[in-house]
Amino acid sequence: MQQHTLSHPTSVTGIGLHTGKIATMTFCPAPENYGYIFQRTDLAGKPMVAALAENVVDTARGTTIEANGARVYTVEHALSALIGLGIDNVHIEIDGAEPPILDGSAKFFISALEKVEIVPQNAARKYIEISEKIEYIEAERGVHLVIEPAEKFSLEVKVDYNSPVLLPQTASLHDLKDFAKEIAPCRTFCFLREIEMMFKAGLIKGGSLDNAIVIADREVSEAELGSLAKLLQRPAIKVQKGILNTLNLQFENEPARHKLLDLVGDLALTGGFLKAKVTALRPGHLANTELAKKIRMLIKN
Repeated sequence: MQQHTLSHPTSVTGIGLHTGKIATMTFCPAPENYGYIFQRTDLAGKPMVAALAENVVDTARGTTIEANGARVYTVEHALSALIGLGIDNVHIEIDGAEPPILDGSAKFFISALEKVEIVPQNAARKYIEISEKIEYIEAERGVHLVIEPAEKFSLEVKVDYNSPVLLPQTASLHDLKDFAKEIAPCRTFCFLREIEMMFKAGLIKGGSLDNAIVIADREVSEAELGSLAKLLQRPAIKVQKGILNTLNLQFENEPARHKLLDLVGDLALTGGFLKAKVTALRPGHLANTELAKKIRMLIKN
C-alpha cells in the first residue's frame, strides 16, 4: 500500500465545541512521511503542532495537543476522518484554537476531504505493527483497553454507564473502508447531569443540541427544562425516549460507535496506521491517548 495525500486544499468552517469560537481549518497536501501537522495561522510565527501522543496536554472532554507554544483542542474527530479515508500525509492550517465541532461527528470532515482527490504517493505506507499485547487499565472506573498483534486494524468498543436509558452497547469496525458510512456520522454525546458541570468548568461554550446527543437518564421537571432551554439558547426543550432533543439516533448503538470514532482519532496520535486488534471497555480520551503513548514508546525503543 502506498502513502496518500490530497490533490488540493479543502476547508471546513464552524464553531469550536469548547472554545465557542469560529475557526476555519484547511487540509492541505503534504509530502511523503509528513504525517499530520497542525499550524496555528492566527498566532505570531504560525507555530506548528505535530499530531503525536507525546504532545497531548489535556483530555478533558476532548484531546488537546500542544507544541511550540501553541495548542489545538479537540483534534480527534478530524484525525479519525483522515485515518478512515486512508490519508497518510496532511498539513492542517487552522486560524483558531479549536477545529469546528460541526454536528458532533466526523461526517463533515469526510465530506470536505472527499471533495478533493486522495492521491497516491511514491513511498510505501509505514505500518505500525504491534509485536506484543499492550493494556491500559483504570480498575476503579472499569476502563480496560487492549491492543494485540494482528494482520490488519480492527476495533471493538463496549460501553456501560449503568444508565437506565443508555444500556450497555457494543460497536465494532473490521475494515477502515466502512468507517465513512458506519462510524463517521455518529455524534458525540453526554449525560444531562454533566451539562451544568461542563459549563461551570468553562467547557462546551459552543455546545448545543445541534452538535451533541444529550441523554436524560432521570426524570426532568418542566422548570429544569426551561432553565436548560435558556442555557442552551433554545425556545423549548423536550425529552423523547430519554434523549434531550428531537434528533433521532442514526444507529441504535450510536454512542458506542462515537466512542469508536474517538478511539480511531486518538490512536492516530501513534503517528501511523496500525496493524493491530483493539478491544476497549469504556474508552475515553485519557485512556485512548495513554495507550497511544505506550505504543509511541515502543516505536522509539
